[in-house]
Amino acid sequence: MASHIYTMPCIATLSCLLLLLSSFSQCQAQLSPTFYDKTCPNALNIIRTAVRQAISRERRMAASLVRLHFHDCFVQGCDASILLDESPTIESEKMALPNLASARGFDVIESAKLELEKACPGIVSCADVLTVAARDATAAVGGPSWTVKLGRRDSTTASRIIDLPSPFANLDTLISSFASKGLNTRDMVALSGAHTLGQAQCFLFRNRIYGNRTDIDAGFANTRRRRCPKDTGNGNLAPLDLVTPNSFDNNYYKNLLQKKGLLQSDQVLFNGGATDNLVLEYARSPHAFQADFALAMIKMSEIQPLTGQNGIIRKLCSALN
Repeated sequence: MASHIYTMPCIATLSCLLLLLSSFSQCQAQLSPTFYDKTCPNALNIIRTAVRQAISRERRMAASLVRLHFHDCFVQGCDASILLDESPTIESEKMALPNLASARGFDVIESAKLELEKACPGIVSCADVLTVAARDATAAVGGPSWTVKLGRRDSTTASRIIDLPSPFANLDTLISSFASKGLNTRDMVALSGAHTLGQAQCFLFRNRIYGNRTDIDAGFANTRRRRCPKDTGNGNLAPLDLVTPNSFDNNYYKNLLQKKGLLQSDQVLFNGGATDNLVLEYARSPHAFQADFALAMIKMSEIQPLTGQNGIIRKLCSALN
């Protein structure tokens, strides 16, 4: 493309430069909060309405939508690959162990996309719907809001190889896992605060509550054992935050101070290690937590997006066009 521009007969040097910059920007399309202002001006309202309706039906859906976005972005970038169903050409990420029988909210994204296709067909990507939905879900249950940059496009592939942080991970592993995605330690501790919402399955915390560990409150462990027997009930659910499981607040961090983190990957954030001071900061200051959470979500939402001519705009989020 550039070679054609250089050989064009430009009378004014400035006009040549502007043409060059214009061509470059078209090739290197960037995310922008105003991306749909002209092509689909009601896009954000349509997504927000779908999210709020879903959460009014089931408040737990807020956690599910935030988690869905996280699980998308950590696997080949924020490209809506997690939304693709199994097909002859797609190995669906929905079938991968971290998502199997636990990832939820697909219907909410599809519902929003359906309305968007009526308003402005073929314009708004599923990747952007998922990103905005995570923001709106957070705000709907008392969390912060933030400006989402838009213009992501949708993948034509998915990956069954999912390198998500494990609920059994130690602190060093968590820090390096997030660092590999361009997220620093403060981002990691702030994003972990999403566990102020949602629930976890028994098999993910069984070892912790039966292990006679020194990093768990005995009364808390006893309480959790009632719904999580030693040998059965793998799918039984427990709230990640025992105090206010359906509200976005900083109780998650207060729980860690009392050794009441449900998952091992929660409690390691406050267990004599490098992140203790961050947990203390967020436990003391809801404002600091919410501000850092919003910043970290923005950073996460911009992991390896497809832009410009890369990817496609799917008509259905669950299938290729």
